Amino acid sequence: MIFGYNTNGFAHHRLADALLVMAQLGYGSAAITIDHDFLDPLALDLGKRVSRVKSLLQRFGLRCVIETGARFLLDPMTKHQPTLVSPKLEQRQQRLDFLLHAINMARELNAEAVSFWSGTPTDDAPASELMERLVEACQLLCERAANFQVRLAFEPEPGMFIDTMPRFEELHKKVNHPAFGLTLDIGHLHCQGETPIENQVRRWKDILWNIHIEDMRKGVHEHLQFGEGEIDFRPVLQTLQEIGYAGGVHVELSRHSHDAVNTARKAIEFLKSAAT
Repeated sequence: MIFGYNTNGFAHHRLADALLVMAQLGYGSAAITIDHDFLDPLALDLGKRVSRVKSLLQRFGLRCVIETGARFLLDPMTKHQPTLVSPKLEQRQQRLDFLLHAINMARELNAEAVSFWSGTPTDDAPASELMERLVEACQLLCERAANFQVRLAFEPEPGMFIDTMPRFEELHKKVNHPAFGLTLDIGHLHCQGETPIENQVRRWKDILWNIHIEDMRKGVHEHLQFGEGEIDFRPVLQTLQEIGYAGGVHVELSRHSHDAVNTARKAIEFLKSAAT
């Protein structure tokens, strides 16, 4: 495994500066959240920006994954909307087009995965219909991803349509595609009582393509700095080593951007200590 950091925790930095800081602190991977200032899909010079980021990743020795959870990128008024389960076809298409763009970017950057989630329903459609919307979109994404040799890492997210590991298992069986894998968020598992976390790591090791990590408390979906929550990280990291997980373990502390450098420094010191 290799420790990384999500750029959503560097919201007040330029992307190039954030990557430099990560490398200097000892991180080996960047989870790049596409956002207004970070590879904005509407930027007129996007191609040049992607090429520059690719060069920076190579210069700093950073691997990467592409993250797609920017809060207001698609709708400036409503957080994380529209989604793949939105009621209107044009809304779902907007999210689908964005994710297809993310796959293209992942190919250009040699990213190890594109991470995404279901989103939260905004209508009263039955669960079966919501699942149908989501499965159809995921299968389309898988076709593009497979053609580009990109892996899709789906993240169960508290409060969203696909929130727990049993719900993810149902979705995974329905999508049924080799390009469709998992982003496992360690804090989410603890928050929702899906423990022991080590069992989940072992259960999904064959499609575990991306990891988010932060501290958290049971029943409270709040990303905390290490030591401020309840998680015992040593057995989690030991299990990742045991299964031979070789991907990124990305710290996700988006609400700590005001103190990004100190937060990132403390995080990697904690993780390195916990992994020994």
